[in-house]
Amino acid sequence: MTLEARPQGLPLSVDETLLGTLSLGVLEADGVGLRPLARAFVDERDRIVQRLIGSYAGRQPADIPGVAEARSLFHRLGIDPTKTRPSSEALLRRVLQGKGLPTLHPAVDVCNLSSLEHQLPLGLYDRGKVRGPVRVRVGRDGEGYDGIRKQRVHLAGRLLLADDDGPFGAPTSDSARTAVGDDTRHLMVVVFCPVDRAGHSLSAALEHLAGWLTRYCSASVLAVRVIQ
Repeated sequence: MTLEARPQGLPLSVDETLLGTLSLGVLEADGVGLRPLARAFVDERDRIVQRLIGSYAGRQPADIPGVAEARSLFHRLGIDPTKTRPSSEALLRRVLQGKGLPTLHPAVDVCNLSSLEHQLPLGLYDRGKVRGPVRVRVGRDGEGYDGIRKQRVHLAGRLLLADDDGPFGAPTSDSARTAVGDDTRHLMVVVFCPVDRAGHSLSAALEHLAGWLTRYCSASVLAVRVIQ
């Protein structure tokens, strides 16, 4: 599937302090289905997982392509990635420990596989629960939200997404407020990318993700953007 960048979509702005450090891939889609993922997806997922295990088992995470770049992004934002890991690295560590990927929701499972394969942290949100324009910025003192697993996610000094109701997403852990569920039909995916990987790596991740969401989740891709 070849993507054409389309300008429509939720308004999104990036704080000027992040320019030159962060690139974003944004994908929006409608018509998301809830039926179980096809056997073809399961087979593709298993092939990718086994390839990663065969290539990287026993290696230090920092020696794995993509991990060091994501950690470097966190360092440039003043975040210690060994204490607060990029979500993509957390998935990789889980796979290399033999735990596999969790089965949660068709769209979540597809996005997890994309994040794992490309080693780019991403956030998946119910677009119908996002209120007003999206702003990408660094968290202020005291900011945070209830995470999907009910834990409190503290965001002071950390990269985040915010709408009119406040922060709702980050490249580490997303909020319960905008989480996808059985009633979700409209998606927004934000891929967080170091600016030096914003060329082929980010485009490839968006292309694979759009293809999988279309093929396996019956989604109709409405907008694809790269912001840098």
